[in-house]
Amino acid sequence: MSIRAHLLSGALIIGSAATVAGQQDPLYSQYMFNTLAFDPAYAGSADVFTVMALSRHQWVGFEGAPSTQTLALHSPLPVTNLALGGLVVHDRIGPTRETGAFLDIAYRIRTGAESRLAFGLSAGTNLYQADLSALPTVEEDPANGNISGKLLPNFGFGLFWHAPRYYLGLSAPKLLTNEIISSDGSVVTTAREDRHYFLLAGYVFDLTRDIKLKPTVMVRAVEGAPLSMDVNANVLLREKLWLGVLYRLGNAFGVQFQYRVSEQLRVGYAFDLTTTALGAHNAGTHEIMLSYDMRFVKGRTISPRYY
Repeated sequence: MSIRAHLLSGALIIGSAATVAGQQDPLYSQYMFNTLAFDPAYAGSADVFTVMALSRHQWVGFEGAPSTQTLALHSPLPVTNLALGGLVVHDRIGPTRETGAFLDIAYRIRTGAESRLAFGLSAGTNLYQADLSALPTVEEDPANGNISGKLLPNFGFGLFWHAPRYYLGLSAPKLLTNEIISSDGSVVTTAREDRHYFLLAGYVFDLTRDIKLKPTVMVRAVEGAPLSMDVNANVLLREKLWLGVLYRLGNAFGVQFQYRVSEQLRVGYAFDLTTTALGAHNAGTHEIMLSYDMRFVKGRTISPRYY
């Protein structure tokens, strides 16, 4: 069971007077194509205007299971070393709803003929809501109210070093540890936005003229939670079709694919199953992604996009 599941299970079991900590940020199986969700320095890395939409439905068939919708936009700015990005995330788990909007800015410098190092900053806010009165409790608690409309401002930073065949990123997208209590001030439940640290890396190898191999890894460190790691291996066939497998250390395994419909449009899908006891009570996790690259000057988009 993931840390986010413990948040839900703990709330259902304890009901009130609970303190919740651990990993709150959403998980993604296709993190290598959704890097802006973790690292603001990723903005503009493809040298085109990119729009990416992703919908993740975790533990299908399990009541109160997490679901996440993400919209990311980013582009380099002309005649400068700057790039801008925007991220909107709606995350739902059990009785809680959280919608965040963040603006990213990245400053990019060349470190070689084809490589760049970017320094990124992000700032924005989350809107947190929780229908705590809907939680089942052992006995009725009149003080068990709702948390509605809590604004949680935050900011973060990131580094992203990349070339056409590899990337390495390090980030902390939320540095403030906001605390949340019930709207009327009574201590019904207390939650905190713990800091998340991410390390991401990937490399593309040529196996044959028409086949490439791309291993990637993402390590998550969260205060108060065990270290988490995702390991993926994808094969690219004839610059068109990605086929891959994924493993989340001690938690889940799955498969994924991405198809390059055109020079600009990509569509991806991932499916994973948890390896914990919870796997017997749901139909797995489904994740769908659409990405579109736009270029407003003459020329071609980067082809193919490896990340």
